[in-house]
Amino acid sequence: MKEQYEYSDHHLKLLQLLDENPNLSQRDASDVLGLSLGKVNYILKAFLDKGLIKMNNFRNNKNKLAYTYLLTPQGIEEKARMTLHFYEKKKREYEALRAEVEKLGESLESLG
Repeated sequence: MKEQYEYSDHHLKLLQLLDENPNLSQRDASDVLGLSLGKVNYILKAFLDKGLIKMNNFRNNKNKLAYTYLLTPQGIEEKARMTLHFYEKKKREYEALRAEVEKLGESLESLG
C-alpha cells in the first residue's frame, strides 16, 4: 500500500510558484511565501524524493548555485490533486463561516 503524504497549503503554493517560475531561487521562494529558507529547502527535498520535481543545475553559470525546478508529469498530476483537495477544503470552511455569519446576523437582528 502506498504511503499517503500529508500536504499543507505551503506545499501547494510552492508547487504553483515553481510551475510559474522554474528559475526561482530558494531564497526568493522563501521571501514570496513568507516561509523560512529551511522550510522551503525541506519541502523541495520532499518533492524531489517523491519525484514531483526535477532539479537542474546550470553548470556553465557563474553562480554555481543556480538551479531550475521543473515539475515532472507526476508533479503536475499531484499539483492538480492538491488544488482540488484544497479547493474542497476551503469551500467547506467558507460555507461554515457563511453559516456562522448568518447566525450572528440573526442574533443581532433579534437584539434589535
